[in-house]
Amino acid sequence: MKQDTFPPRADARPLTLETHGIERQDGYSWLRADNWQEVMRDPSVLDDDIRAYLEAENAYQKAQMASTDALQEQLFAEMRGRIKEDDSSVPSPDGPFAYGLRFETGGQQPIFFRTPRDGGKETVLLHGDKEAEGKAYFKFGAVSQSTGHKLVAWAYDDKGSEYYSMRFRDTATGKDLDYVVEDTGGGGVFSADDRYVFYIRLDANHRPSKLFRHEIGTDPSEDVLVYEEEDAGFFMGVGKTQSGDTIVIDIHDHETSEVRTIPASDPTAEPTLIAPRETGIEYSVEDHGDLFYILTNAGDAEDFKIVTAPKSDPGRDNWTDLVPHKPGCLILSHCVYKTFMTRLEREDGLPRIVIRRLADNIEHAIAFDEEAYSLGMGGGYEFDTTTIRFTYSSMTTPSQTFDYNVDTRERVLKKEQEVPSGHAASDYVTRRLMAPAADGETVPVSVLYHKDTTLDGSAPLLLYGYGSYGITVPASFNTNALSLVDRGFVYAIAHIRGGKDKGFRWYKDGRRENKKNTFTDFIAAADHLVAETFTAHDRIVAHGGSAGGMLMGAVANMAPEKFGGIIAEVPFVDVLSTMLDDTLPLTPPEWPEWGNPVTDKTAYEYIASYSPYDNVAAKDYPAILAVAGLTDPRVTYWEPAKWIARLRATGTGDSLLMLTTNMEAGHGGASGRFDRLKEVARNQAFALMVAGKA
Repeated sequence: MKQDTFPPRADARPLTLETHGIERQDGYSWLRADNWQEVMRDPSVLDDDIRAYLEAENAYQKAQMASTDALQEQLFAEMRGRIKEDDSSVPSPDGPFAYGLRFETGGQQPIFFRTPRDGGKETVLLHGDKEAEGKAYFKFGAVSQSTGHKLVAWAYDDKGSEYYSMRFRDTATGKDLDYVVEDTGGGGVFSADDRYVFYIRLDANHRPSKLFRHEIGTDPSEDVLVYEEEDAGFFMGVGKTQSGDTIVIDIHDHETSEVRTIPASDPTAEPTLIAPRETGIEYSVEDHGDLFYILTNAGDAEDFKIVTAPKSDPGRDNWTDLVPHKPGCLILSHCVYKTFMTRLEREDGLPRIVIRRLADNIEHAIAFDEEAYSLGMGGGYEFDTTTIRFTYSSMTTPSQTFDYNVDTRERVLKKEQEVPSGHAASDYVTRRLMAPAADGETVPVSVLYHKDTTLDGSAPLLLYGYGSYGITVPASFNTNALSLVDRGFVYAIAHIRGGKDKGFRWYKDGRRENKKNTFTDFIAAADHLVAETFTAHDRIVAHGGSAGGMLMGAVANMAPEKFGGIIAEVPFVDVLSTMLDDTLPLTPPEWPEWGNPVTDKTAYEYIASYSPYDNVAAKDYPAILAVAGLTDPRVTYWEPAKWIARLRATGTGDSLLMLTTNMEAGHGGASGRFDRLKEVARNQAFALMVAGKA
């Protein structure tokens, strides 16, 4: 694609950096605002030079894609037409009430409501569109009802910075108490008597380092510090077990965890340690009566096992295996109810739910027959129940919500995702391929295409990948993808190493010193799709976001000739600089994932060998659309800004290189459900441009 206007050119301001005696040059470090902490809270204080550059890039992107404006409107209308605008969740019972959320026609934000348990008049607890009035950005955090149902704790972020303000709403009057708890991690957990709420407060560097106890009705300045995590490398969260008996303080990085507990009925008690942290050992806790039920990888249980421990002495010496480790069968989560336990596990790349009766340990499973599908399970609010709720979908099957009776094994369909504009599953084909990698591994690839698409190598293809933190990308129903598929695209997901698609080892083989497997797996998936005549290399548009955006930058450097275009959303591309900067929000907790280049020269050299920004070279790159969020605390805006600037200055050829920054949002992009669709439409229009279909 030829450029018909000149793109912005960022000044290169020479800077030499040295670490471990190794020098490197960074001419675009000035794009990192020195006052980034203040910018997170107030975007208006951004340096004028930086703002001018970002706005020039935005104007350039809009000008370059102006010919697709009508197409973007059409794509947006199609995607919106597949959304049931007045949709509602299936309310979940909790004591005398059932709680749910819904949307109104035209509404951008959810409405939280409750009804009497067996039906009756609805009470609106929170109306998202009203709360968002006058705000350029608005997103709910957690919304949780108190044990006695008299209060709702709710949190919101109105800048995209993920600093959440928390308020308390009286369910009888519909009014909030007259104060706000600021800088929280996104929600609170009530004590059993509803007198106290536990919450995490973020520090100036956006780290969740302190747990506070707030007494309802008192000044938040008087809140009690319950626990402080001194190690900046660990995240902290707070929750409650399914029984409601135990407040759980979860402290973890990407490979190590530590849990402390407080009885919900004794909220002023000191936290009790379950087992001290040991590098590489992870565990999470549920409870039942006098026992903790612990999901862990201790004892070489790579794919995890479930053990029990007495609450009176829960240390590792007293852990007793309940569900033993089964290599290749990864236990993802567990939940304990009054008479049974559930676990979600994955084997051979596919998920299933297993029900275990506590009285006699008899088990049975819920599974499905499609080649590729997604299965999800929520705990609900109740402990004394015989019903669980799960969701199922595939790339061709809209999401279905089921209630399942664990005693009778009766499955009741409670809701099926409606596609108002129509959807005929028989018009589409889904496949599961196995792409050979160079080292003998095989990479699962989920594929969706229209039955009328000719698979002779001429079809354009969007290839999505992530491959970090053990996150598995499910082969689920995606209404947005249908706009591309209906235009002749093949849509594919590469389940590359760095996720847990093939067990925990799949994750280990794609992190730290094995990180390059993530990139070569993605390239192998592209090669296999071409070999199987789904597409051709110049017809492939690669897509990834966040750590998946790092993947985009890496494959652009490693194999630019194998992709016609790349969409990199909030891309983590300046890996080396970020991992060397321990003042940034996520850097210390990320060292177990990538390695610590500050103290480890080997880690420095390995990261330097693939960090996308540091490996930009004088070569022809594919067309690239990079997307940033100004208040993003996870992948800071300057990473994609620096990357595009260096690509323009260093790369050869005339490919279209664009950066667009949402000046009013953070990591997740626009907050409204329809505003976000406009961003998806823009991305798809770019893919169609690359494919010559726009």
